[in-house]
Amino acid sequence: MTSDDLLVWTEGRIGRLRLNRPEALNALTHDMALGIEKALLGWRDDPEIDAVLICATGDRAFCAGGDIQDLYHSGRKSPEPGRKFWRDEYRLNALIKSYPKPYIAVMNGITMGGGVGVSAHGSHRIVTEKTMVAMPETSIGFIPDVGGTYLLSRAPGETGIYLGLSGARMNAADAIFAGFADHYIPTKRLPDQAASLTDGASADEAVADVAAAAPDGKLESLQEKISQAFAQSGPLDCVRELQRMAESGDEWAEKTRNMIAKNSPFAVAATFAAIHKARKLQTLEECLSLEYNFAYRAIAGHEFLEGIRAMVIDKDRKPDWQPATLEDVTTTMVEDALAPLGEAEWKAA
Repeated sequence: MTSDDLLVWTEGRIGRLRLNRPEALNALTHDMALGIEKALLGWRDDPEIDAVLICATGDRAFCAGGDIQDLYHSGRKSPEPGRKFWRDEYRLNALIKSYPKPYIAVMNGITMGGGVGVSAHGSHRIVTEKTMVAMPETSIGFIPDVGGTYLLSRAPGETGIYLGLSGARMNAADAIFAGFADHYIPTKRLPDQAASLTDGASADEAVADVAAAAPDGKLESLQEKISQAFAQSGPLDCVRELQRMAESGDEWAEKTRNMIAKNSPFAVAATFAAIHKARKLQTLEECLSLEYNFAYRAIAGHEFLEGIRAMVIDKDRKPDWQPATLEDVTTTMVEDALAPLGEAEWKAA
């Protein structure tokens, strides 16, 4: 991290954080994650700081995810840098969730993967007309992490399974409906919110003064179709139901089936299992531990590095998924990938 990748300062009684890599869609590096953690720990018991506000430079992206190019290059040499990054990043996610002071995240622009991890676990989660939220990890042979299984498992109905398997995008209203955000604020009012906080308004007051009704989304109106397709006993059954719906002329089902078909079959199956497991877990920390089980193995395996190669490095969009089809993914493969790690287990502290 250069000193400019993450800007940290105080303004009045507010701790300010700004992700500052607009040329990289503010992708989160290991050093940036450590920098956010250091700032939060420093402000946690500081009587001069009442709340924390995190935002990003530019309107295109809040944070498009973790720096997966770096993970690819380091992962080809050794799995350890990636594992350390995830250990530290997940510790930050847990810290944000348990933070004793208001943590206000402005999810303006693209917010995916690691960007969700540093925003959607906060106490006040703001979306705008430019917000686009997604958990598209299955497209690179991975599962929704940074607490993604926690959020997806608690989304209404089968919404989380749909979002996790397909990587479908959410606008502001969709993100609020799915439980990834709380309030809609038009971008032109964001400076007013920051000024209110600096002037001493509480987080609730600063948000309420400028919040508005979000423009319409799609997720809520799709609930019947989502339930029909994704309330199944396994991912293959979901795809087969989508196929039946598509054959009856359902364009949403056809689009969704095609989205899933492009993703890693193994990651799709593992995501289905992980979200169902997360529904039975009580805390974010437990879900992070489950995700780390997968991540720990993925960085030393084939799918994740191959997915990044195809989508980000070579950009040929022709990943060699192994196994190549959902039919070839066994329950044992999935259970092994999510199984406890023993001494290598992730812990928040």
